[in-house]
Amino acid sequence: MHDLAPQRIVCLTEEATEWLYLLGQERRIVGISGYTVRPRRARDEKPKVSAFLSAKIDKILALQPDCVFGFSDLQADIAALLIKAGVQVTIFNQRSVAEIFSMLYQVAAMVGEAEQGLARLLAMQAELDAIARKAAGFKRRPKVFFEEWDEPHISGIRWVSELIGIAGGDDVFPELAQQPMGKDRIIADGQAIVARAPDIVIGSWCGKKFRPEKVAARPGWQDVPAVRHGQLFEIKSADILQPGPAALTDGVAQLHRIISQWVDQHA
Repeated sequence: MHDLAPQRIVCLTEEATEWLYLLGQERRIVGISGYTVRPRRARDEKPKVSAFLSAKIDKILALQPDCVFGFSDLQADIAALLIKAGVQVTIFNQRSVAEIFSMLYQVAAMVGEAEQGLARLLAMQAELDAIARKAAGFKRRPKVFFEEWDEPHISGIRWVSELIGIAGGDDVFPELAQQPMGKDRIIADGQAIVARAPDIVIGSWCGKKFRPEKVAARPGWQDVPAVRHGQLFEIKSADILQPGPAALTDGVAQLHRIISQWVDQHA
C-alpha cells in the first residue's frame, strides 16, 4: 500500500525530532526547532524554523508540511496560526513519565512504526525498571533539589521529579512538581529551599551553564548539606528537560549515577 503516513513533518520541539531519527524516519522531517541538539546531525541536515515560543510561520508554510508536531499549551499560539492556514497540527502535552511513553508511541504509530516504536519503548521501560530495582536496595535516599532556573528559583517539572524517584532520590518539592507551568513552580524565597535541606542540588538552567560556585555562595546556603559536602551537579537541559527519549535514557542515567555516588559515600 502507498505510504499513508505524513511525508513532510515539522517538529517544533526537539523530542519529536530525536524520536523520528531513532526510528529511522528522519527523511520525513522538513523543519526543526532551533534548540535541537539531539541528534547533533539534525542541525546540519534540517532547516531551523522555530524557537520554543515563536516560529517562522511563513517559512513553515513554504515547506508545505502535512503534519506539525509541537509541545504544550505554550505553543498554542503557533499552533493556532498554522491551523488557520490549513495545516494539520498535533500538540502533545506530556508532563509525566507515563505521558512521555504515550506520546512517543503515538508519534511512532503516526509514521507507520508502531511495532518498532513499541519495542524501543519496552526496552526503555526495562532500563527504568532495572534502575528502580537497584535504587530499591539503597539504605538511604538523598533529598534532591532540582533547579530548572536560578533567578527566580524554579523547581523540577513532574517527569523530572518522577525520574528522581526512580533513580533513588526524593524530590524536596514534590508538591510543585505537579504544577505544569514554570511560573507555578517558582520558589520566591531561597530560604524555603534551605529549610528543606537538600543532600544534592542538580541544576539544569534551560540552556544556561550551571554555576555551582554561585549556588554555594547564596546567602544562608552554607549549611545546606549539598553545599557543605560539594554535592552540586549539572545535567544539561537537552538531556533531562526534553520530555522524550533523552529524559528516559541519558537523563535518568545521569540522575542515577549522581544519587548512587551519594549513597556509596553514606553507606
